[in-house]
Amino acid sequence: MSITDAHMHVGDFPTFGVKLDEDHLAEYLAKNDIDTGFVFHQDNAMVRRVIQDIPGAYGLYWANPKLGDPIPELKDFLDDPKFRGVKLHPLMDGFHPDDPMVWPIIELLIERDLPALIHCGHPIFSLPWSIEELIARYEDAKIILGHMGHGNIIYIDASIGVAQRHPNVWLETSGMPMSIKILEAVRKVGSNRVMYGSDGPWHEPKVEQLKVQLAGLDAEDLEDVMHRTAQRLFLGADV
Repeated sequence: MSITDAHMHVGDFPTFGVKLDEDHLAEYLAKNDIDTGFVFHQDNAMVRRVIQDIPGAYGLYWANPKLGDPIPELKDFLDDPKFRGVKLHPLMDGFHPDDPMVWPIIELLIERDLPALIHCGHPIFSLPWSIEELIARYEDAKIILGHMGHGNIIYIDASIGVAQRHPNVWLETSGMPMSIKILEAVRKVGSNRVMYGSDGPWHEPKVEQLKVQLAGLDAEDLEDVMHRTAQRLFLGADV
């Protein structure tokens, strides 16, 4: 089975004691049987440098609107076919998902037909209901709820509910501990809107893969979640 990892980091995150050395990304992908990986870091230039010569490695532009207008630089990065969308981290960067300073980012993504992966699952800024305000404003946007609520069952159920209410929402599995909720998400919103992610190196990719593989999905749904859904969304692949 091919594996596409929708949620990966590269570089150093000293605040959290987490690191994936940029020189070892290709080795990390191979070691974890990842055919395609979407990676990001606040240092977008570093990500661009790292992924250019690694087949199957793509970037998401880390947009922090609190640092000023990201649109000119974002346009440049999205002109690079190796960059396939945006990562927003309202919790880490400290902004409400539906703040007006976020709107131009989403509008550009709609124009480019590319998704935003938004960290989801922690108060005060990344709860699913807060992200839903942005989703409801931009029903043409493609929004991925990263971690689909993370470790809190209330937030997990709420994330599935958001995806049920809005067909422009995808759920990504990293860091969400309950295999049974992956099965529930597939049953309620479809395997074409649920995708595997590892959050590596925060989490071990093979552990995160096993969590999906043990969810009780049939073969076709499992192939969607582990590979095809992200390929279609990020790359427009006909798989």
